[in-house]
Amino acid sequence: MDRELYEKGLKIRREVLGAEYVDTAIATATDFNRPMQELTTAWCWGHVWGREGLDRRTRSLINLAMISALNRPHELRLHVGGALTNGVTPEEITEVLLQVAIYCGVPAAIDGFRVAKEVLKERGHE
Repeated sequence: MDRELYEKGLKIRREVLGAEYVDTAIATATDFNRPMQELTTAWCWGHVWGREGLDRRTRSLINLAMISALNRPHELRLHVGGALTNGVTPEEITEVLLQVAIYCGVPAAIDGFRVAKEVLKERGHE
């Protein structure tokens, strides 16, 4: 594993998703899932999120759409929080989820709204 890329990814991952969540995920990794934690940290967060081509706010908006379309509520919960951290507004989250409804299906968007509403409430936006 490229240690420099891992450390870069770890920094970004902590800043977006929160140090407590990330540190717990890494600390509780087992021999079984540690390779996935390392891959995600180095490649997803270090290599892709660490690129200069898009800012974090834009990456968050894209992630919300893709993760909603894939109907991955656990990841969506994390990335709604990350999007708020990256400056995305609740109104923009609404717009993304409406776009998901049109292009990916109403059921995916309904689930996305459900998850986002919970996170927004937890973060004091509703």
